[in-house]
Amino acid sequence: MNLKEYGWNETHEMNFNALIDELKADSYVAGRVTLEHKRMYRVMTEEGEWLSVCSGAFQHAAFERRDFPAVGDWVLVERMPGEDRGIIHAILPRTSLFSRKSAGSTISEQIIAVNVDIVFLVMSMNHDFNARRLERYLVAAYDSGATPVVVLTKKDLSEAPQYYIEQAEIIAPGADIYSVSNTTGEGIEPLTDLLKGGKTAALLGSSGVGKSSLVNAICGDGTMAVQGIREDDAKGRHTTTHRELLKIPTGGVLIDTPGMREFQLWNESESLDSGFKDIEALSETCKFNDCRHIGEPGCAIQEALDTGVLSAERYANYVKLQKEIAFLDRKMNRQAQAAERDKWKKVTKSMRKHPSKKK
Repeated sequence: MNLKEYGWNETHEMNFNALIDELKADSYVAGRVTLEHKRMYRVMTEEGEWLSVCSGAFQHAAFERRDFPAVGDWVLVERMPGEDRGIIHAILPRTSLFSRKSAGSTISEQIIAVNVDIVFLVMSMNHDFNARRLERYLVAAYDSGATPVVVLTKKDLSEAPQYYIEQAEIIAPGADIYSVSNTTGEGIEPLTDLLKGGKTAALLGSSGVGKSSLVNAICGDGTMAVQGIREDDAKGRHTTTHRELLKIPTGGVLIDTPGMREFQLWNESESLDSGFKDIEALSETCKFNDCRHIGEPGCAIQEALDTGVLSAERYANYVKLQKEIAFLDRKMNRQAQAAERDKWKKVTKSMRKHPSKKK
């Protein structure tokens, strides 16, 4: 198996050699995680695909979710004698990390994909097109370190494809936008060309936007099961239930993810302004540097809202995301402080149980 077909490059090679030297373990080989299921992993190596688990030392040192492997990770893995099974000893440094806040009230991170070069933000050109959701996807994509690409599907079924293209151009200024038909194949070839040279792309979109059909169009029919959309509201049914890394016949790698209707941003998301470049540009032309965009004289934001240059819905979502990120940041700080207190309580308790012997 040639690992270059799975995205192996000089950067990963350099990181691999550095880890091997550090751990002094020549028996370890490099592999890429293609599937994850309850802390068991499918890892593709030059010797084939191995069902793998993390070593005891690895698990003991892991503290949070991102300390464990995820789909797309490159890892150091050791083959179990006489079996097509492996033990993961380390994760190579990641070049990008795409994540979100876990669904629900729990403050925890859910990793979507790592070591991704491109994120395909998939939206369908029908009533399920959601501008506010696309804005969230865009911010998360910039924050991950990958390049966002907007993919508009179901062009052959859309009554007004140009309308959706124009909406995407307003929401994602500067990002590449592709309109495709998974049925006729229109627009698929330019997408696959983006992945040549060992590039990795992740698919992000809600159920029913045509992600599984897009995977089939790129990788070959029958790769993924497909379900239709509900006629009453154009919303889709869940098809993909897990994250999986797939090799593209024409070159490159694709990571498919389950559909997500709820998408809350994770951590500080310093790339919020990258997802709202138009608002950032307007704010820089305000009369006062500390303008709050509420009622100050010479506010470019308020002027743009009054004249219709900036839509009230887009600006409202921008403010909402700012508040959401600030709230999450405060919650995470409190959690970190509580975790630190718990750690020192345990250390103090352990010291009392095992006092050092006097000489």
